[in-house]
Amino acid sequence: MSSYENILLDSKEGIATITFNRPKALNALNRALLGELSDALDAIAGDEEIRVLILTGAGDKAFVAGADISELATFDALQGKVFARQGQQVFAKLQELSIPVIGAVNGFALGGGSEIALACDFIYASENAKFGLPEITLGLIPGFGGTQRLPRLIGPNRAKEMIYTGKMISAAEAQSIGMVNQLLPAEGLMDAVMETAKAIAAKGKVSLRAAKGAINTGLNADLDTGCRIECDAFALCMASEDAKEGTKAFLEKRKPEFKGSLK
Repeated sequence: MSSYENILLDSKEGIATITFNRPKALNALNRALLGELSDALDAIAGDEEIRVLILTGAGDKAFVAGADISELATFDALQGKVFARQGQQVFAKLQELSIPVIGAVNGFALGGGSEIALACDFIYASENAKFGLPEITLGLIPGFGGTQRLPRLIGPNRAKEMIYTGKMISAAEAQSIGMVNQLLPAEGLMDAVMETAKAIAAKGKVSLRAAKGAINTGLNADLDTGCRIECDAFALCMASEDAKEGTKAFLEKRKPEFKGSLK
């Protein structure tokens, strides 16, 4: 794995972890961090051994506290558009990663921090975590996909309230409106995330990829089209070594050992 200045990348037993590592700036996003994140995602996508990705933040205060305002304040309109598009492209790459991605939100997830979390497959949060899209208080709007992903997750009315007011919500409220799957004590967050990651990593990589692809693609289609997408994905799974192993293990009353490759 490559070394970076703004993130940490670690991989063990099929589980990769990216840690946003600018704690003095509350892990705020700048162009350099986005570039490193993009490079790390490419490395993970090309590693056949990695089955799950976890995202979290360094320190005990922030996951990602938003964009780096000191950099943002220097942009003109064109630079702002380039920056927003960079963020959108990197977050799209994250969302489209073929393996499951868990957001381990351990503190402030504001602006771009919430937008990164929304691009994960699901979120576990510590009890001290805070979420929000406060760009409106700067005379701006979310620029990394927040106006699109948040309404799709929690519904347009709740999303409009959050975006129009720029208010910050607690992790408990985020869970109540469907942003967060699990709420955990800060000291137990990563243990719980890792437990879930290990449970996922033990499953077949082919079927995990098929499930994620069917869900994400189907969300942008009508029900009938979505079911057709699911049908094709199911058929492809049937052709995999993992499906043969899974059904054989069931009939033999033993635990399956999934070793199927995407190649």
